[in-house]
Amino acid sequence: MRGNRKLAAVLPALLAVLLATALAGCAGGGAAAGSSTLTVFAAASLKSSFTELAERFEAENPGTTVTFSFAGSADLATQLNQGAPADVFASADAGTMAKVQEAGLVDGEPRDFATNTLAIAVPPGNPAGIRSFADLAKAGIKLVACAPQVPCGAAAARVADSTGTVLSPVSEENSVTDVLGKVISGEADAGLVYVTDVRSAGGRVESIPFPEAGAAVNPYPAAVLAGSSNKAAAGRFLDLLAGPEGQEILAAAGFGPGSK
Repeated sequence: MRGNRKLAAVLPALLAVLLATALAGCAGGGAAAGSSTLTVFAAASLKSSFTELAERFEAENPGTTVTFSFAGSADLATQLNQGAPADVFASADAGTMAKVQEAGLVDGEPRDFATNTLAIAVPPGNPAGIRSFADLAKAGIKLVACAPQVPCGAAAARVADSTGTVLSPVSEENSVTDVLGKVISGEADAGLVYVTDVRSAGGRVESIPFPEAGAAVNPYPAAVLAGSSNKAAAGRFLDLLAGPEGQEILAAAGFGPGSK
């Protein structure tokens, strides 16, 4: 009888512990089930604005974390073609996006959410005296540009062709941020980058705009990827890019509007 009384005394406490443990397990499982990651492959020139957009997106989509891979669009397309997992691809030109589409990696139609235009970046004070696009072809000018397969390099080639200017870069880089870095470090007299890159660099470089850049304005398309495991969130991210909040952030970075 004494043993039964002892069991009766401890049984409620034991049941309470078991119930609390079970509830904690359910709560933990619910949190895990409600969380997700959105992986975005984006052109290097989008890093600053997309990082800010991710903060907005995460605030509006509790439980979703946005992770990025920023690089040259051509490099990102190669990674996707080789099977790299991602939910969204944002390219710095339509041609690179078309290659990803042709490989069957895009779900639906890409959306042009922004445009960008080339500018000449020079070190503070412009020691080489660059005043125009034609000056980039002068003897002794150390010009750095993007490689031809990179969107900013393709845009530079279009401007050169349209003006009959022969450019001879001392270095061709795989991303526009690498070009900018060479100018900032003083390794180049000038670099062909985007207007947005000059703005993001602050006072570390000066911008030399040139009217011929209008011949090579790059649209920026974004798309949900066919292999995405989170297509609903990917679609919402594209909606944010095209919506008022996204357009405001992109415009502040120097991007022009896309067709949405």
